Amino acid sequence: MDAVQAGLCDTFQRDFLCCRRIGSLPWKDLEHQLSIRPSFVLRILEQTINHPVSQKYPPSSQYRRLFLSELIKKHERTGAEPLDDIYTAFAEVLNSGDNTLCYKSYCLPTGDPVTLAENVAIISEGTTGLVTWEAALFLAEWAIENNGLFNNRTILELGSGIGLSGLVICRSCSPRRYTFSDSHQKVLQQLKENVLLNGFMLSEEPSDTRKTPTTIVSVTELDWESVTEQELVALDADLVIASDVC
Repeated sequence: MDAVQAGLCDTFQRDFLCCRRIGSLPWKDLEHQLSIRPSFVLRILEQTINHPVSQKYPPSSQYRRLFLSELIKKHERTGAEPLDDIYTAFAEVLNSGDNTLCYKSYCLPTGDPVTLAENVAIISEGTTGLVTWEAALFLAEWAIENNGLFNNRTILELGSGIGLSGLVICRSCSPRRYTFSDSHQKVLQQLKENVLLNGFMLSEEPSDTRKTPTTIVSVTELDWESVTEQELVALDADLVIASDVC
């Protein structure tokens, strides 16, 4: 596999694991590579559907169906013999049924993923907080590029949702303490589960001041529209951030 093919595999892997819109994936580049070597489709399959992260924390069934349908179309257009591995994967997805919970995994520059469980519906349980919004992704990317601003800081995030921005910051920017906050009980429950899913321990006290080699993480109920000065003082944050609180 040459450098171009390796780069294409990496792009497909990253885009697939975070469920980037199917139409925005680099299909034209893949078509070109398949015209040279049709079996290259198996490498794409390996880096997406069969990737260890995808196997453990799969994207939604609908997303996987759409992805495999497009992958099959691209391979069929080459005129090559059908490959059993692709159709087997497609059959497994068809038989898996639809779940209300799915996973999105965002690959950090280190190669490590941040994985989030989220609801497949945009509005669920009376809130939009159970899915990842684009603003959270933008904040996460900006934080990685400016990680020195977060290093060894005590951070409060308003409207954390299911936790993408904060988990990326905790994983990539080494804050001393990070407090996730939201006001909806179902969101807070999912947020806690995502924090634990990514290997962090939860502190019961947002004002925890222990000195540890890893970030102290807490989740607290906080309505940013009605928070009091007393509540903010108790959290003792020296940096307050938010991605989507308009």
